[in-house]
Amino acid sequence: VKTGNDFPDDPMEQLWGAIGAVFGSWMNERAIVYRKLNNIPAEWGTAVNIQSMVFGNMGKDSGTGVAFTRDPASGENIFYGEYLFNAQGEDVVAGTRTPHPISELEKDDPVIYKELIGYRKALEKHYKEMLDIEFTIQQGKLWMLQCRVGKRTGFAAIKMAVDMVKEKLISKEDAILRIEPNQLNQLLRPIFDGAEKRKAIAEGKLIAKGLNAGPGAASGKIALNAHDAEVMAAKGEKVILVRIETSPDDIKGMDASEGILTALGGMTSHAALVARQMGKVCVAGCGSLKINYKNKTVAVDGSNIVVKEGDYISLDGTTGEVIKGKLETKPSEVMQVLISKTLKPSQSDVYQTYASLMKWADNLRRMNVRTNADQPDQADNAIAFGAEGIGLCRTEHMFFGGDRITAVRKMIVSDSVEERKAALKELLPLQRSDFEGIFKVMNGRPVTIRTLDPPLHEFLPHSAKEISDLASKLKISEKKLKEKIKSLHEFNPMLGFRGCRLGIAFPEITEMQARAIIEAAINVAKKGIKVKPEIMIPLVSHVNEYKLQEEIVRNVATEVMKEKGRKIKYLVGTMIELPRACITADEIAEHAEFFSFGTNDLTQTTFGLSRDDAGKFLPLYVEREIIPSDPFEVLDQTGVGALVEMGTKKGRSTNSELKVGICGEHGGEPSSVEFCHRIGLDYVSCSPFRLPIARLAAARAVVNEMLSKKKRKSKHKKKKSSKRK
Repeated sequence: VKTGNDFPDDPMEQLWGAIGAVFGSWMNERAIVYRKLNNIPAEWGTAVNIQSMVFGNMGKDSGTGVAFTRDPASGENIFYGEYLFNAQGEDVVAGTRTPHPISELEKDDPVIYKELIGYRKALEKHYKEMLDIEFTIQQGKLWMLQCRVGKRTGFAAIKMAVDMVKEKLISKEDAILRIEPNQLNQLLRPIFDGAEKRKAIAEGKLIAKGLNAGPGAASGKIALNAHDAEVMAAKGEKVILVRIETSPDDIKGMDASEGILTALGGMTSHAALVARQMGKVCVAGCGSLKINYKNKTVAVDGSNIVVKEGDYISLDGTTGEVIKGKLETKPSEVMQVLISKTLKPSQSDVYQTYASLMKWADNLRRMNVRTNADQPDQADNAIAFGAEGIGLCRTEHMFFGGDRITAVRKMIVSDSVEERKAALKELLPLQRSDFEGIFKVMNGRPVTIRTLDPPLHEFLPHSAKEISDLASKLKISEKKLKEKIKSLHEFNPMLGFRGCRLGIAFPEITEMQARAIIEAAINVAKKGIKVKPEIMIPLVSHVNEYKLQEEIVRNVATEVMKEKGRKIKYLVGTMIELPRACITADEIAEHAEFFSFGTNDLTQTTFGLSRDDAGKFLPLYVEREIIPSDPFEVLDQTGVGALVEMGTKKGRSTNSELKVGICGEHGGEPSSVEFCHRIGLDYVSCSPFRLPIARLAAARAVVNEMLSKKKRKSKHKKKKSSKRK
């Protein structure tokens, strides 16, 4: 700390100056950034330790070192560290001299090394943790300066925890608490070669940095629209879809791409949500990118970097970095075992470690963990990751395959109920086939299918060419089609003509979807496969909306079962995503068999925020500590969470059998999962690739609850004991 004053001669003045400097360091820029990265509250403050010094620079028989009781990168049970003779501690870490591996100390000074190994064992046995230790040798005598819990990679954290259980050093419950759920990402995601990435950045190839919306690593050629992405992928090319923002119409291009990069949007934007569900790498909200669709270029604000369609870029979805050029990726062993099946479980120690941890977590947790999936292959991946059902199947995503979009558009522009029903008749067998595929894969696990939710304009074309092509296909004039598109325009579509409002205005849509679901379930059941369909009505704000839609579903189900001569069990429930629905949940629960909280939209409607636009100012709110975190990423427990808790309690007050879960992306965020456990939810549902995180978080919630009860019990005993005295 520079004060501008002369160095004081008085030792006490020096000491108090040093103490003040340590306290002041809490608010320096590095400390602030570190706290944000590690979720450390600013109000905690720091402490000052005052201790006498020993010196490692007093000759050849003196030295200093830093060591870890286990390898912090790999988790291996080996003594890991570095040391220097005739040096002070700063010399080891500053890089001014090259330190020696700790293993060489056994040869240089076997007595000190043996003593150090003894301390290593004693400290691990006492603290039951991997420790970071600092030591100094002063004129042949070893001094231990400090020890603390050592920082480690996610992979190392998992290996150490599992190994320590096997060594009987800690319990399985301790192991569960040792691992931050998000650390599992390091076992699941493909990664770039570290040296290659550092070299690229050193060469000035770092284009920009955005939000790390979809972890992992991907390289590919730039495609600036979904169609081009499909065409390029069909030729066997690796593609990165680069968009200002994505929409449901981009779904096929997103599926064809290795990764997605957007200039706009936040952690729960369309791009981020779909990317995580698909297991795609995604960097969102990269505001410095200037995307020119006409010229097919991507420029970077404030620099002379310009890349064009067809150029290679690489995305690091774990850090949010965008790098020019192609970097090779390598898949994790866990993914090779679970997804590609190119590795047998017995061939991978990494997978065995992962599997042990997941088994312990599953045995501990109370809540079920489901997935959000719209296709059989997504459902298959989800089962590999431990899904116990589907908590959200979005039917609208099925409308973009093949010629389906034409039938959907035909239905939308229809002038009469008869025309609309004719178009829906084309969609019926396609939807039925989709549901059959999902029911088969899920094999008796519950499948929650949401009826049509997005506003209709999202399915219509926007460019002049697309409008012209569609008018020709539908055999109507371009003028009429443009008028229809204009009539469906909404100023605030998020709160407009969508969800159950569509089904109420056009009951034939709900009828078709209910028929497709029940027919599919019966067809699959006839093959001896168990089915558990759950039909979910979206965006209900009033009990009468729900009753109208439920009546349609039940009438159609009865009709289909009569036609097929077979009965199946099914549930009808609703997606609670509006504050009014939470407040009147007791009324809705008198009729609904389950609630699924759509926390993405509930967050939007509670805060009055658009998740696709909030990225422009939410980072500022977090930076200034107006709010603790992005509420679309981490559930706002005191606001949105309070509504979820209220809705759950009120719902169960009139329906004790009510099944309750959440299906927003918060279902894969650890602190949100723990909150769901505390308020008594039955399940959480998240993207397939976040399932291991949710499973571990649900187990941690149980262990933390057990510890809290134990503390309360101990406190109560102490109170009773002090009263007797």
